[in-house]
Amino acid sequence: METVKIGFVGVGLMGHGMAKNLLEKGFPLTVLGHRNRGPVEDLVARGASEAASAADLASACDIVFLCVTGATQVEALVRGEGGLAAGARRGLHIVDCSTSEPTLTIALSAELTARGIAFCDAPLGGTPVQAAEGALSAMVGAAPEAFETVRPAIAAFATKVIHVGAPGAGHTLKLLNNFLSLGYGAIYAEALALAAKVGVTPQTFDSVISGSRMDCGFYQTYMKYVLERDVNAHRFTLANAHKDLRYVTNLATATGAANFVGASVKNVYAAAEGLGRGGWNVPQISDVVAEVNGVSLGRVPQRDGD
Repeated sequence: METVKIGFVGVGLMGHGMAKNLLEKGFPLTVLGHRNRGPVEDLVARGASEAASAADLASACDIVFLCVTGATQVEALVRGEGGLAAGARRGLHIVDCSTSEPTLTIALSAELTARGIAFCDAPLGGTPVQAAEGALSAMVGAAPEAFETVRPAIAAFATKVIHVGAPGAGHTLKLLNNFLSLGYGAIYAEALALAAKVGVTPQTFDSVISGSRMDCGFYQTYMKYVLERDVNAHRFTLANAHKDLRYVTNLATATGAANFVGASVKNVYAAAEGLGRGGWNVPQISDVVAEVNGVSLGRVPQRDGD
């Protein structure tokens, strides 16, 4: 049986580790170049090829993975001039691993299915470290036959691959997952600020919560920043968080749902980005909320551009 040829767009923080695992599992890999040449050149040195355009990538591959910022980038890559749709042939499978908008995913799937092209969504759970280790989880929205086609390739970088429904279902669940975690992030920030208002330190706060029923993996990476000021403890920017929460709001609007808590959480991250903190990582929302409340949780690490 001929080896499946893989294309990859978005070899950044998460994508580089995913692409590296595909190479190590024996899949022929072609990547689309990016202004950040380091990850591209590393993958080429490991045996990958580089395509000149998205259309060229589509024409050369059986499965193309996307791991980009969000819906705007996905739509441009697929529908844009010289995009994937322009070079795609019947039988191509496109798998969007970005955190994107379910409404766009459903529309792209309908458009491409009519041309014999499968569009699947497979947003991810995990960190860049887990991406490098091949230990991510993937929630896949796809037609049953398309899922069976793409599952072996996804398994190269994900130890947990779950078929959650039709195209769009994966992105829906990913948004809800991010709403939960980012909601916790906003709640932790407010709780820490209120504690500081009455002289309770983050260390004392943590001594009560850590190991209790309210502890979890997200709490641990969040508090690693708060307590140790490790800016890389949880590498996901406030700008990306705000983007995902806008998508949650859009989903609520599209379905006619009331999202009382979601709107409030979105506004916490919107305010942070409005204050120029979009490049900060998610646990640093604690510093933003503390500052608004006139307290400090500790020294705020300086980053390039701050």
